[in-house]
Amino acid sequence: MKNSTKNTQKMVLTAMFTAIIIAMAFVPYLGYIPLGFMNATIIHVPVIIGAIILGPKQGAFLGGIFGLTSLINNTINPNLTSFVFSPFYTMGGNHGSFASLIICLVPRILIGVVAYYVYRGVSRFMKNKRSSTLALAAAGIAGAMTNTLLVMNGIYFLFGESYATAKGMAFDTLYGVILGVIGTQGVPEAIVAGVLVTAICKAMLKVMKN
Repeated sequence: MKNSTKNTQKMVLTAMFTAIIIAMAFVPYLGYIPLGFMNATIIHVPVIIGAIILGPKQGAFLGGIFGLTSLINNTINPNLTSFVFSPFYTMGGNHGSFASLIICLVPRILIGVVAYYVYRGVSRFMKNKRSSTLALAAAGIAGAMTNTLLVMNGIYFLFGESYATAKGMAFDTLYGVILGVIGTQGVPEAIVAGVLVTAICKAMLKVMKN
């Protein structure tokens, strides 16, 4: 009976997180913040929270949902570099391809997996009163940075020259720009994720424990 109740609870929570991700993806300015050359996002936050509470498999599933919303958004609401996220979009002479699916899906699927194992690892390593807070913050930061680092480096290695052309820059300067995006966009996203994941997860875990 307990296993049945747990499975039902997992299904309900997975559906809830899925609905949140979809809402954040398609309600304007809620999950994606357009910057002209790219969209900043906080959709990784429910993916990370879902992974911590439900486990790595559900985290991977929720990350996949995030990736699919990114694919759809970059297909129907494209910007200059949407071809790196959608194989169905072409910008001038730059075309999306199977590599677009890799960039769009793989980093997002790994968000939940990495976040879960970072949370578990830090929790086991630091057995004190602050371990839960530190583990949640570390998971939030690690999950967000997994997304940023894999996406931006995937763009460089799989679409470097096309991406540089779309942005009107020399390929030689591209990685410097990518590092700039990681620093100015990825790091703040990670800090925000760490704060939100810690606050929301603490409340949810307390309620579920009771």
